[in-house]
Amino acid sequence: MIRVLVVDDSAVVRKILSEELSRDPQIEVVGTAPDPYAARDKIVKLKPDVITLDIEMPRMDGLAFLRKLMHHFPLPVIIVSSVTPKGGQMALDALDAGAVDVMCKPGAAYSVSEMSVQLADKVKAAARVNLAKRESKLSEEKRPARLALSKTTNKVLAIGASTGGTEALRVLLTMLPSNAPGAVVVQHMPEYFTKSFANRLDALCEVHVKEAENGDRIVPGTVLIAPGNKHLLLARSGAVYYAQVKDGPLVCRQRPAVDVLFKSTAKYAGANAIGVILTGMGNDGAAGLLAMKENRAYTIAQDEKTCVVYGMPKVAVELGATDCILPLDRIAEQVLRAASS
Repeated sequence: MIRVLVVDDSAVVRKILSEELSRDPQIEVVGTAPDPYAARDKIVKLKPDVITLDIEMPRMDGLAFLRKLMHHFPLPVIIVSSVTPKGGQMALDALDAGAVDVMCKPGAAYSVSEMSVQLADKVKAAARVNLAKRESKLSEEKRPARLALSKTTNKVLAIGASTGGTEALRVLLTMLPSNAPGAVVVQHMPEYFTKSFANRLDALCEVHVKEAENGDRIVPGTVLIAPGNKHLLLARSGAVYYAQVKDGPLVCRQRPAVDVLFKSTAKYAGANAIGVILTGMGNDGAAGLLAMKENRAYTIAQDEKTCVVYGMPKVAVELGATDCILPLDRIAEQVLRAASS
């Protein structure tokens, strides 16, 4: 059983999260707290495995509490935030401070049933995160060296990630040169959060990073991040690749789903594509990566040693969907090598 403590100043949210998480036979909600001070005492008493944490709370905001917690008593924390631009920025700050994942509050962007499925999955993933390993990897990969590509290319790069993926994407994308292949990315993350995430990456990278909009062209030097709560597909008109942003049901319990992106890339880019599957819980992207490989794309999986959660890449490897398995800091180099070939 995974023991969970729910921390939120709203009694309604505490009740909904507790009831929905308790439906999962692998999860036990051992307590709730209305603010960080009450949470501090319950953490000591109840010893939870995972904490869900609101950011905007009275007496002490969740971000300040998170920083204190990660310094004195590190635990896997999932941020459950309001779906607003401000909430998105604060959620990214929380990921930088040590939170393992983010989720939107119920009723804001997802139905309660969809939220329940995704939150339970995030709790299970968080329980598997080795915080000591994660912190060590973050410190090792803070300043990756940028690489060069001798010529521009019309290859398409498709990337999928989940738990731990925000940091993995930062490492990978900051290593790419300004003429790197046009890229499309699915990172499991709620809406508003993805726009803030894209803007933050854009400030760090030589490539231009933006949240994808329907009809955006996929060209060298540009990275399109799937909007939260929307599926992202690759499409083609003549020689031009472009993005399609669509509604639709959860796929592999996700929206956006990596499988949706990878299968569309397999269909429309074929051998002209490069697929990369990064850290994350579950199996989203594995079948899509296999479809890409079967259509002669070059496919890469992040290795177990550098994954925060070795789930999605593991399933892809077991399916035979990968041409190579690499540590995170070597993936960008291999992408550029494949783009030049």
